[in-house]
Amino acid sequence: MTAAVVPSLAVAPAQADGFESKAQRRLNQLGCDAGPADGRIGDWTRTAIVRFQAANRLHQSGTLSQRTRTRMYADRQVRCDRRPVVRSGQGRRVVVSQTQNYVWLVQANGRVLAQGGLVDNPGELRPGSYRVGSLCGRQAKIRMNSDHGGQLWLPYFTRFANCGVGFHRIPVDKSSGNQIHPDWLLGTNYRLSSGCIRLSQRVASRMWTFAGVGTRVVVVR
Repeated sequence: MTAAVVPSLAVAPAQADGFESKAQRRLNQLGCDAGPADGRIGDWTRTAIVRFQAANRLHQSGTLSQRTRTRMYADRQVRCDRRPVVRSGQGRRVVVSQTQNYVWLVQANGRVLAQGGLVDNPGELRPGSYRVGSLCGRQAKIRMNSDHGGQLWLPYFTRFANCGVGFHRIPVDKSSGNQIHPDWLLGTNYRLSSGCIRLSQRVASRMWTFAGVGTRVVVVR
């Protein structure tokens, strides 16, 4: 895959003084990864708000609206890191939600083996049912794939659609060994891939083991 298209992160207005640290702590308690509870609503915290809003089917504004605050402190809400699988059929499968920017690895008995946020490009990958496998003469699975420009590693590459589209870890710069963006951008639409689905190292490695050739991949809006 080619390097990512990287739109600017939207800037939201800061929240009122005295509320920010409490909100950050609450988001971290709910597995949303808001970063340090330093009282500053920056990009990291805004992505955590988006993850919470996505998990709880709220408008993904990245700001602490009254509705978002109410849900955050309610007796019951959906955690960012443990979500119910969206409707996607039965059986062993990988499920991708483009609305939530989220993926589940589901075993045959319905148990979720692993789950987590993702970065994708809905303009390139359409909803539908796919299978892991070789396409256009290219290998199904490549432990250390490379982008077309030869500058990036795409670890744990697992192909399933459109010749070049697969799951992989966030691309790693070959020179520095660093990811091209932090994990806290996963689970949001603040970055776009070139079509592939970027995952954390943890989820990508689980995907590599779970999604053998023939594994069904269900992509839903």
